[in-house]
Amino acid sequence: MQPLKIYNTLSREKELFTPINAPHVGMYVCGPTVYNYVHLGNVRTFLTFDILNRYLTHIGYKVRYVRNITDVGHLVGDGDEGEDKIGKMAKLEKLEPMEIVQRYTNDFHKVLQQFNLLPPSIEPSATGHIVEQIETTKSLINKGLAYESQGSVYFDIARYNAEGGNYGKLSGRVLEDLLTETRDLDGVGEKRNPLDFALWKKAAPEHLMRWTSPWGDGFPGWHLECTCMSTKYLGDTFDIHGGGMDLKFPHHECEIAQAKGANGVEPVRYWMHSNMLTVNGQKMSKSLGNSFLPAELFAGSHPLLEQAFSPMTVRFFMLQSQYRSTLDFSNDALKAAQKGYKRLINGLRIVKKLEFITDEAIEIDQKHVLEVEKGIQTCYDGLNDDLNTAVAIAGLFNLVKKINQLYMGQVQPSQLGESTFNLLKEQFVAITENVLGLLEEPNENIEAFAKGMLSLYREYKEAKQYDKVDEVRGYFKANGLVIKDMKTKIDWAYEE
Repeated sequence: MQPLKIYNTLSREKELFTPINAPHVGMYVCGPTVYNYVHLGNVRTFLTFDILNRYLTHIGYKVRYVRNITDVGHLVGDGDEGEDKIGKMAKLEKLEPMEIVQRYTNDFHKVLQQFNLLPPSIEPSATGHIVEQIETTKSLINKGLAYESQGSVYFDIARYNAEGGNYGKLSGRVLEDLLTETRDLDGVGEKRNPLDFALWKKAAPEHLMRWTSPWGDGFPGWHLECTCMSTKYLGDTFDIHGGGMDLKFPHHECEIAQAKGANGVEPVRYWMHSNMLTVNGQKMSKSLGNSFLPAELFAGSHPLLEQAFSPMTVRFFMLQSQYRSTLDFSNDALKAAQKGYKRLINGLRIVKKLEFITDEAIEIDQKHVLEVEKGIQTCYDGLNDDLNTAVAIAGLFNLVKKINQLYMGQVQPSQLGESTFNLLKEQFVAITENVLGLLEEPNENIEAFAKGMLSLYREYKEAKQYDKVDEVRGYFKANGLVIKDMKTKIDWAYEE
């Protein structure tokens, strides 16, 4: 089996994954700013790192996964000026900022549970780490890498670069070009350089969220929060930092500068970024009316949707594309994913029921053994190639063919041999459920319904009451199920 390689945004190439302190892995992912409902672009990012967390655990690593909650300091427009996103929503809804934080944190957790994302090891909040942010700001001032200006504190990019830093290396931006492109912004007069970013901002009289600091009442800068929380729980240098590609610049670029400035070392070994979602080829945005919430997907309530799609269907759909590829939402693509998901879950249902039956008269057939081994190998080759879940799913579908052959009696368990038969069962379930996180979504009463109706079906068939046989088939179809007539048994499956 080939070793795990992941694409490092910093080096712009796939690299062999070698943790700092194996088998332990430290991973930090930028969490949501909890001022509104979580959208699908967020979900794709968190799904990417859910898969990475699951896969690293599956292959034997002990992962400390830290994903924060941004509950202060993220300003409208992502810059250093303007209103805090949470404070603005609190004023609009006439609520305390922490009520807004709690409401949308609850929604975030609910949505991720619906998509079957595992919780992180630690979920720190920005407001819970104000002390660390003040201390880091003081340290950067003492090192000459930050300066106070009118009650705010800014990171000095020119000084950082003069002392060996390389601001722009993650995103590929050239400092001189950035300076040329920078417009004059409100408040830029407080800065020595228009690119300098806030570590601490002075709170205007109307600003709701504020803390006492050596520079007066204020609040932390968005970039500083992640640096303080990641290094507190994972150390000055840790293995993996993830997020959406929209965070690469300036957020992650600023994180590198302030962390290296404060601690004297590179903070992260591997930077990973997931790509964005599009809808029918267009960028997903509220202004275009093509942005929909998970709840709208599940209910089919958005004007662009022709039907409802379940959480596992959407999860499967997202996994059909490698995380660094653009992913395009459309009704046709979601319908195709629904069929693919049901096909895979039918395989999962069947493989759990299969039992090895020894038949000494039947010899092991190497052709079938090799097909099982090749299917499993394809799954791992895909996952080890920078989490290519699309290839892993293709491997699972190859295994579904063998599972169906066993189910229909076309291949006998003894032709695989007990060890290969058990390997097929164990690996198919482990990769589908534990790594890809895909679960069966049965109707609560589906088993009882199917069992009762199949009993009637058998009776009608034996009595040659074919109108009744067709009627029962119709009931199954209406519930998204099909009857499977086989030589030795009758069973049901999800309609694909």
